[in-house]
Amino acid sequence: MGLPSLNDVIVAIATPPGRGAVGIVRVSGMGSLELVSRLWVGKNPHKLGGGRFTFGKVRDPASGEILDEALLLVFRKPHSYTGQDSAEVHTHGSPAVLRRVVQMLLEQGARLAQPGEFTLRAYLNGKMDLAQAEAVLSLVEAESDAARRQALRGLSAELSRKIEQLSERLFDLLAHIQAWLDYPEEGVEPARVQETLGPVLEEIRRLLATASAGRIAQKGARIALVGAPNAGKSSLLNALLGYQRAIVTPIPGTTRDYLEAPLELAGVPIVAIDTAGIRPTDDIVERSGVEHALRIAQEADLVLYLADQSQPRPTPPNLPWERTIQVATKADLPPAWHDPAFLRVSSQTGQGLDELRQAIHARLLGQAPQGEVWVSNERHVEALRRAEAHLKEALEAPDDLAGLSLEAALGALGEILGKDVPEEVIERVFRNFCVGK
Repeated sequence: MGLPSLNDVIVAIATPPGRGAVGIVRVSGMGSLELVSRLWVGKNPHKLGGGRFTFGKVRDPASGEILDEALLLVFRKPHSYTGQDSAEVHTHGSPAVLRRVVQMLLEQGARLAQPGEFTLRAYLNGKMDLAQAEAVLSLVEAESDAARRQALRGLSAELSRKIEQLSERLFDLLAHIQAWLDYPEEGVEPARVQETLGPVLEEIRRLLATASAGRIAQKGARIALVGAPNAGKSSLLNALLGYQRAIVTPIPGTTRDYLEAPLELAGVPIVAIDTAGIRPTDDIVERSGVEHALRIAQEADLVLYLADQSQPRPTPPNLPWERTIQVATKADLPPAWHDPAFLRVSSQTGQGLDELRQAIHARLLGQAPQGEVWVSNERHVEALRRAEAHLKEALEAPDDLAGLSLEAALGALGEILGKDVPEEVIERVFRNFCVGK
């Protein structure tokens, strides 16, 4: 399909669909201020300095009808989001007004922007690299504070600077190897491949180690509550939520299917899943619920295995123990057993709930260093893995062949920033953006 033209004037509504106090129509491209001036009653947009608001009215150029009172915000190239002359018309948030403003600009020669085309122009005009552009989308889609913080780090080029620094070290090493190969008579010493690549590999692996936490911060996590009937799963779910979402009765087996509820823990969006009690049964409906509970546990990001400590200790089911937290429930009652591997919790008194929340946070995000950028984008993860593999090849290759693997590693790192990437990759990145961003 190819990338769209950079010269067209593009227009789109930049605020979410529906009614609101304010609506924004965004315009960018060569001649955008001229088009806006044809429907603006007030100070001439051409006379406005960049980043300045002016009050006026929007008028239909064909009929002379006044549509709305509005604010006009002008941006001058190259000091704009897209790097082009741009403008925003801020009207009241009526969908009818916004659609009419867009239609009038289309009649004056603009065209509708494609999804993400404003940010695409920012990328193509050198206002940001591809990793920063993807951070824009992550920031727009952020549903938690952790996702917001990480997206903002990406937008502020923390990841980009780290990738650039790693690339520079590899470039220096590659240049040294090339000089050693091309000018042996000049006395160039052999490159210290091991000494240079060791720290670079360590840093790449450090970034890759944040991938799980980065994905969870951005997309959220699924936590399965698993245990025998009457182990307190529904009570714990209600306690974590702060309100009654699941039915709680003293009758074992109340939950026969599964129940999902959204919540936020430690700034991470979570879906908690209350599953059917796990026990041997001849009841076909209950057995189906048990099988489904075990499948949910295998697919969950984290499992809370609950066991009632006031009753004889049950035989644990087959669970992914590497990502399971063991919880001894009903800690307010006299215990029938003790195990230091279990967190003691009471949904009735709140005992141990804070410790459980901390343990959940530690298991989901604890491996990623706080205060540093995390890798949350699958495209970045895949490129880093390829760079890691090529650097391992360079470490194992003779010095005169290591340069080929270094070049491949540099290519993989460059893809993160959008260097020498095919148009298909760029199209795929911006396809997920909303229109108007």
